[in-house]
Amino acid sequence: MKQSTKLGMLVFAGLMCMMAASAQAEPWVVMEGRNGPGTGKHIVFVVGDEEYRSEDLMPQLAKILAVHHGFKCTVLFAINKETGEIDPKTLDNIPGLEALKTADMMVMFLRFRELPDEQMKHIIDYTNSGKPIMGLRTSTHAFNYRKLKDSPYAKYSFHNKEFEGGYGRQVFGETWINHYGRHQVESTRGLIVAGMGNDSIVKGVEDIWGESDVYGLTTLAGDCKPLVMGQVLVGMNPDDKPNPEKKLVPVAWTKTYIGDTGKTARVFTTTMGHSFDLNSEGFRRLLVNACYWGMEMGDNIPAKSNVDLVGTYNPSKIGMGKHKTGLKPSDHRLP
Repeated sequence: MKQSTKLGMLVFAGLMCMMAASAQAEPWVVMEGRNGPGTGKHIVFVVGDEEYRSEDLMPQLAKILAVHHGFKCTVLFAINKETGEIDPKTLDNIPGLEALKTADMMVMFLRFRELPDEQMKHIIDYTNSGKPIMGLRTSTHAFNYRKLKDSPYAKYSFHNKEFEGGYGRQVFGETWINHYGRHQVESTRGLIVAGMGNDSIVKGVEDIWGESDVYGLTTLAGDCKPLVMGQVLVGMNPDDKPNPEKKLVPVAWTKTYIGDTGKTARVFTTTMGHSFDLNSEGFRRLLVNACYWGMEMGDNIPAKSNVDLVGTYNPSKIGMGKHKTGLKPSDHRLP
């Protein structure tokens, strides 16, 4: 009997080791939802930008949604094909996009990606499904096809003329224009649009500030409805004064997108998303509420949703080539 018990324990230990090794080998991370209104819902985060440390920001946002709100969250990263490490400089590889087949929402933070057709197909199939989409910061210029110009997905490039403005303008409402606030010199104060204070996305949202500079816009496409205006501050501190020479510009809005299937998707876009912006409780609450809104769960948003940071959040400084090296998706697992 004792030998049988011992053998069982050894087998169990072996299985646990195999499961742990398998989890570490996966080029993505899955955060199972805990208790909350999001139980049974699956959010997939698609991450890859070289500048604003989305590889730091997005896993923390996923942890908040999983731990405090119950959503299952899968985070997909730009992965170096040789090392298996998170590498935002790898423009053509985001493994695991098959997860979008079971997603209830996609949250995107991409910049100038050029994904192979077999990967891009999953993003476009989801985009055409009528399910909700959120885009942060550089997602207005998520794709830039230079080598694969014959790809059927090249039209989604940010500067495309026929599919005007590519994925950014068509899906999110605008493509890359310019830095309206001076980059890394002028920060952003977010002001809720007059008359929009009762919208579920801004419920309980106060004091939005971030180091992001305000992006320039032309005219927002489609049925965009601005929710938050960006006030350009003269410096990089929250108590800096507004720049009197620069008008307010939308930094968060909602819209709809009708894809090839004719189905209508809810879309939330924000041009904020500097990694340090997530230190703003108001900005975190805006993103969390927008996820509820996207999945038509607005009635479940509390007066002030819990957006406490989970564990430590120490993002790297923004800038090309300044990402933490040597990290793999498993390093972002929930404890």
